[in-house]
Amino acid sequence: MNINNSTLNRYDAIVVGTGISGGWAAKELCENGLKILVLERGRMVKHVEDYPTMHLDPWDMPHRGQTTQEDLKDYDKQKRWGVWEGNKHFYNKDSKHDYDEIKPFDWIRGTQVGGRSLIWGRQTYRWSDLDFTANAKDGYGVDWPIRYKDIAPWYSHVEKHIGVSGESLNLPQLPDSEFLPPMELNCVENHMKKSISSNYSNRLMTIGRVAHITKGSKKGAGRTACQFRNKCDSGCPFGSYFSSNSSTLPAAEATGNLTLRPNSIVAEVIYDPNTQKATGVRVVDAISNESMEFNSKIIFLCASSMASTAILMQSKSDRFPNGMGNDSGELGHNIMDHQLGSGANGKFDGYKDKYYTGRRPNGFYIPRFRNINENSKKVDFLRGYGYQGGASRHDWSETIAELSYGKDFKKDILEAGGWRIGMGGFGETLPYHENRMFLNYDKLDQWGLPTIVFDAEFKENERKMKEDWKIQAAEMLETSGVKDVEISDSNAPIGKGIHEMGTARMGHDPRTSILNKHNQVHTVANVYVTDGACMTSSANQNPSLTYMALTARAANHAVSELKKMNL
Repeated sequence: MNINNSTLNRYDAIVVGTGISGGWAAKELCENGLKILVLERGRMVKHVEDYPTMHLDPWDMPHRGQTTQEDLKDYDKQKRWGVWEGNKHFYNKDSKHDYDEIKPFDWIRGTQVGGRSLIWGRQTYRWSDLDFTANAKDGYGVDWPIRYKDIAPWYSHVEKHIGVSGESLNLPQLPDSEFLPPMELNCVENHMKKSISSNYSNRLMTIGRVAHITKGSKKGAGRTACQFRNKCDSGCPFGSYFSSNSSTLPAAEATGNLTLRPNSIVAEVIYDPNTQKATGVRVVDAISNESMEFNSKIIFLCASSMASTAILMQSKSDRFPNGMGNDSGELGHNIMDHQLGSGANGKFDGYKDKYYTGRRPNGFYIPRFRNINENSKKVDFLRGYGYQGGASRHDWSETIAELSYGKDFKKDILEAGGWRIGMGGFGETLPYHENRMFLNYDKLDQWGLPTIVFDAEFKENERKMKEDWKIQAAEMLETSGVKDVEISDSNAPIGKGIHEMGTARMGHDPRTSILNKHNQVHTVANVYVTDGACMTSSANQNPSLTYMALTARAANHAVSELKKMNL
């Protein structure tokens, strides 16, 4: 590709970002026959070839996998999540990609081809109309311009491609997916599952729903069933869990319609006031600092919630002095995340003769049971939460506390320790206008772009919700016979859930939102935003499946509109 000749830099579509949303935009647009350019600000990562630690255990690495304090200086903010030698190559160096925070905000990022699809938790849950109607019912935020029926076919479309293992439950607040066989709960988890069903009429436990192939194979780069190694964040050479690198990008590439350009930082979307459309993007080469333009008929911003919004903010013109599409003034506002980092755990004395095989890359899930309908128990907060957790046996290190030696010591270290079980809450955050991000033009990065600054926090509703889930977690454990139950709370700040969203929300009205029901910028119809920036509320379920479904839906809408010559 001759990047210096603007007459050749013309495509049917440009996709910004290669993560979960960008990969899906690339796949759908390419498979519909469009010639597309995918721009990634980070380095190239090739499936399998660029997973250097995929087969390594901690003892195969220096310092038993622990990252040195000297190296951690480059990961000042990313280390809050837990960077180690096995995965640090998939996380941003804050020394190179920094941001500022007025209040604590953990922005955990992976800048490379594949983005955070290489390190995500893979929990995959549909939303329901309980979620899509929440804002309209309680008055926080604005009403979603779509309902479950609008996105349900696209959930199915996505699930059939990525592979989602799980158990059907027929719950109105958690619609079932197109499932592969579920992973198995272990004996202590099954014990608790029975206890919850016996003692609560509105609660149940199931195995987590995850984007892992448990049977057969899926389209992509040799994707086959999960090997239960639990080395997911080092890169999966089997393609068992869904990532852009193993799934959507290979599918896009197979069409012959894909051009992928890494090390390409999108600085702005270019606007033509005569046509009232975008004509392309301006890019800064991350290696050479050269500036260039690429042109296209449509543009998909999938750079991640805050990065896509930053691009819109930087896209200023006479028509949009405060950022592209920002007539409402809502661009950058309404930051949401999921609150986590607290729950309960304890010991279980039984099943000393039981164990489990493999290293299951998954845990159990307890769906939302608060504020479900008019029959729900009254509580002092809005919306709700779910739980994620697991049970396991301790290892030989328990024996160290005994300071033993000799024959008994040798015997003990060959036996598994006792069972422990725990769970943590996963709670919805309300969309508050004052939770925002903005750009600091007085502090430019090495590519001449402004620094992103966060000013956001959890509020009273989130605090009340968390107190309830801690109490309920402890109660469910104790009811199940768990001993020495302890409540824990890390006081994790906003951002720690790594589900930041909402800064370019969808809505009915251009006066209160940025995007319409098809994820188009209200006032620039050929620009689509389909990552977390588009979200109007956060629900309590993990959001990545919804990002993928919205992206597939929007991409097919764009193709239809192109055929009608509306874009």
